[in-house]
Amino acid sequence: MHRTALLLSLVAAATVSLSGCDLLGIETASQVAAKKEAEGKAIGSACRHAVRSVEDCFRSNPKAGKAAVFDGWKEMDIYMRENEIVGMPYTPPAETPPDSNTPAATPEASTPTEPRAARSQRS
Repeated sequence: MHRTALLLSLVAAATVSLSGCDLLGIETASQVAAKKEAEGKAIGSACRHAVRSVEDCFRSNPKAGKAAVFDGWKEMDIYMRENEIVGMPYTPPAETPPDSNTPAATPEASTPTEPRAARSQRS
């Protein structure tokens, strides 16, 4: 009787402590795989929306699973065609000429010609 009670209490304690793993944020293998799959699909759909080929997407994201990236790219392609959505290609912003009102362009804001060591000795 005493052994049975001890065994039951150990099993109950193990069950309670192991069920708390989800609360600690410990991911199982299936959760990690699902997360990688979702990330791959997100990468693929973003590439399609940015009007990038799936091959460019593979090259720029070598750690992402190719099957998941392709699935995301294909799903986004179908979605964009059905809803007549135009892709948004990435274009880097054009460089603007420096404004004459910025502090760096005014002579008062220029750095002193005295060496730093000479300035610190005077202080």
